[in-house]
Amino acid sequence: MKKFFCILFCLAASLQCTRASDRYDIVVVGATPGGICTSIAAARQGMKVLLLERTWHVGGLPANGLGATDITTRGATTGLFLEFVQRNRQHYLKTYGPDSQQLKDCSDGYHFEPSVAEKTFLDMLGEQKARITVLYGRQFDSDPANVEANGFNIKSIRVLNRENGRTETYEAKVFVDATYEGDLAAAAGVPYRLGRESRSEFDEPCSGRIYRHWGVQFNKGTKRRFNGYDGYESEGTTYQGDNAVQAYNYRLCLTTDASAMIPISKPARYDRDEYASLVEDVWTGRNTGIETAGLTDADYEANRAALKAGGRTTIPGDPWGMAKVTNMVRLPNGKTDANNQHMAFISTDLPEENWPWPTATWEWRDRFAGRLKDYTLGLLWFVQNDEELPAQFREECRRWGLSSTEYTDNGGFPRQVYVREGRRMEGTYFFTAHDALAVSEGQRPPVHRESIASSHYALDSHACHKRETGRVHLDGFFGYESVPYTIPFGVMVPKEIGNLLFPVPVSGSHVGFSTMRMEPCWMALGQAAGIAAAQAVRSGLPVQKLSIARIQDDLLAAGASLIYFRDVAPDSPDFAMVQKLALAGYIPGWEARLQDKASESELSSFRRLSGIDLPEGLETRKEILQYIYERL
Repeated sequence: MKKFFCILFCLAASLQCTRASDRYDIVVVGATPGGICTSIAAARQGMKVLLLERTWHVGGLPANGLGATDITTRGATTGLFLEFVQRNRQHYLKTYGPDSQQLKDCSDGYHFEPSVAEKTFLDMLGEQKARITVLYGRQFDSDPANVEANGFNIKSIRVLNRENGRTETYEAKVFVDATYEGDLAAAAGVPYRLGRESRSEFDEPCSGRIYRHWGVQFNKGTKRRFNGYDGYESEGTTYQGDNAVQAYNYRLCLTTDASAMIPISKPARYDRDEYASLVEDVWTGRNTGIETAGLTDADYEANRAALKAGGRTTIPGDPWGMAKVTNMVRLPNGKTDANNQHMAFISTDLPEENWPWPTATWEWRDRFAGRLKDYTLGLLWFVQNDEELPAQFREECRRWGLSSTEYTDNGGFPRQVYVREGRRMEGTYFFTAHDALAVSEGQRPPVHRESIASSHYALDSHACHKRETGRVHLDGFFGYESVPYTIPFGVMVPKEIGNLLFPVPVSGSHVGFSTMRMEPCWMALGQAAGIAAAQAVRSGLPVQKLSIARIQDDLLAAGASLIYFRDVAPDSPDFAMVQKLALAGYIPGWEARLQDKASESELSSFRRLSGIDLPEGLETRKEILQYIYERL
């Protein structure tokens, strides 16, 4: 009998370990920057938050090599993202001093070492430790069986504790999917998109199957027509949609500092054939840049002769040495953010093989991560050692190695794959390229009155296919300039589920998503998600019925921008007024010009929009706009 009760006691204890005893207001899946900002924003609203992270580190890609921040207009995104940037700068100022090279190289905090990014995120989370619980090694598998629903709401989710192999269940009032893949939202039944839309679906530039020399934007390249659209694509472009997913890679942290370097070793699984075509690329200088469009075979043979004589490449724009296969941006302490080299036919991206990732199991993803690591190290070893390459080229490449002071628990190699695009969930608003492109020259894109974030980066996709004979570039690679844009709340809101938000796997086309997928934008969307989730908890309303105006007010109070202005920063006393009135159509330009005298046409527009009779004596735009703002 005693043994029987002992067994019952042990069984009960085991069951207790598999079910969460705590109750949370909000559960966030994924400690990406978007998930971290969701958690912090919600905690600052007084919420009790659980942040679940599959790995043993927070920070997503900024903590895994993406140290050169992807933002075109600094100031377009503020709020928690700007706080993150300023804390990075403060780290370098405090640690190394005001006249240090490290402070200079951090570029006001926008460029940072991976370990510094992780430290900054941990510091920001630590300040909310009374309200945020972070659990590491918690894996959510995208299976509907791991989501328990109550009508149109999620009641609980099940996750795997990777330390002990047990399943844990967590309940909350609101759930947030901050994964790069959209695992939770998909398991909860939210429809999603994969691959590329055709040109005919949304009439977007760069959509579908496309070949472009790198560097082509609006007015270069071979012009062709397709369904009335004037483009600058090259031979092979069809604009057809397909299931292709843009390539992933690792953002490497390389250095030439021999005292803090791990030399590149040949991986056990090495296949020289994967890199062999690089030999001719180096000897000839062939690359994908627009500057090569008019070159002849004679130019390439002249380059071969120059290299045989011991020289360097003579081809315009042709990168040399390690830069031939990695695009490196300088970070503090002699380190680099080494990304895929866009002008190379073979670089650290591995197109095609990543296509299953968005919907694959973690078992498959882990295998691919290992394959990608071997491929990447093999590439670096190849350019440093293959005897068919010019000796002076190999010598230049051998200057580089992995930084020994980063990823110290992983041999100096990044811990996380750069998942540029996973599932794109279908929300109540579907973002396309047109939401990020000016309606006419010099103007803004369409302004969304329900904006909860502003951002700016080019429409940007990496390759979807590997090298093909005779093509000027890899299929799918493009960079197409946008302008600062607004993002409506609906990109993270499901059409039916009442207590779920997805600020990272947001709703949009392949081309539209290609600009929103940058970490500053995801951080801004995460901050909005945290504030929205807090409102949903307090009000009991489904996320589709929340007050957008209240979310906007809370964001503005926290210094987050809803629309970009060149002349009114978040620390201005007029910031909230300008932001709200701009979204309502009162200030269509890029500058508020608050001290300027209002013209007659502007006065007429203000009266028409507001329906308010403006009194005599108001002259400056600030006086008039403030008068209207106080009465709306």
